[in-house]
Amino acid sequence: MSFFLEITNLDLGDTPVENIFINDFMPMANGTYVKVYLLGYKFAKDKDENLCLSNESISRHLNIPLSDVLKAWDFWEQKGIILKHKKEDGDEYDYKVEFLNLKQLYIKNNFMPKTSSGSGQSSNTIYTCSPEDLVEANKIPSIQEMFLSIDYIVRRPLVPNEKRKILEWLYNYNMSPEVIVKAFFHAVEKRGIRKINYIEGIIRNWYDMGIVNSEALENHLKMQDEKFYSYDRIMRSLGFNNRTPSEAEMKVIDKWFDEWKFTMEVVLKACENTKKTANPSVNYIDGILSSWHEKGINTVEEIAEKDKPKAPAQKKDKNIQAGGNNFKTRFHTIEQRTSKYTPEELEEIARKRRG
Repeated sequence: MSFFLEITNLDLGDTPVENIFINDFMPMANGTYVKVYLLGYKFAKDKDENLCLSNESISRHLNIPLSDVLKAWDFWEQKGIILKHKKEDGDEYDYKVEFLNLKQLYIKNNFMPKTSSGSGQSSNTIYTCSPEDLVEANKIPSIQEMFLSIDYIVRRPLVPNEKRKILEWLYNYNMSPEVIVKAFFHAVEKRGIRKINYIEGIIRNWYDMGIVNSEALENHLKMQDEKFYSYDRIMRSLGFNNRTPSEAEMKVIDKWFDEWKFTMEVVLKACENTKKTANPSVNYIDGILSSWHEKGINTVEEIAEKDKPKAPAQKKDKNIQAGGNNFKTRFHTIEQRTSKYTPEELEEIARKRRG
């Protein structure tokens, strides 16, 4: 297989993107974050002062929620490839975005010695989180959301030293917050282990296998851990990208596969019905699958055949209609005497009575 470019004489402009971004940074992000980065990068290359740019205009241009735009900039700032310059008297979310030179960053990170925080001696390229770094990180919404999710999973608040350790994983193993959360979920729910060192071992193993984002983790779990993959896939289909299922929700999901023997294809088909409700949930899907189970539905093809809406109830006596000629009473069962005579005989009888 090979790739080549069509040659054209019409130049509508182009935006060169550094290969370092495509090779190293793009695979670790979801598609929305990549779109926000590329559109902002294009605007930075255009240098058109007449353009009125804001996070709101990017949101409208890409047809995505404003919150996704803000999360995207937080993500790329966390990865160290942009800087946000906030205005002194401006809104908290009104800032300028500086795109750092990735070639220069590559040279700095790979060919220049780095020092750990708090020590003046040169060391390996290992980042050590300082208390000041933790304070700053807690201002980033995606980091806050990660810590809250982990608190829920381990059933207690994280202490500062644990939070600093987790931030070091983000940088040293180049992990996304979503993968960190899923590592905790994997350790606690599958192994029943809450030790921070054990979870770091999971992170290290995933890093060695090239698993640094949600998509790579999904592919890995699909092959290695079917149950964990099921939880993750279903929660994402319901729109809960960063939330792990509760213990009660896991029991319900297990029932779908273990007791009712549904396939993932059927379950995801049921999840498509969440468009009909403003509050999608595992219990809502459970109601749909319970109905399908009672109807003996086992495949997607059987849904259209066996899950048809009920026809409106019909009247028991179709002959009872307003103005109808078929209405009968008990007198209709009595044999009529006139049925014994012909029309001519009836006319003769009537003439005699008139005479």
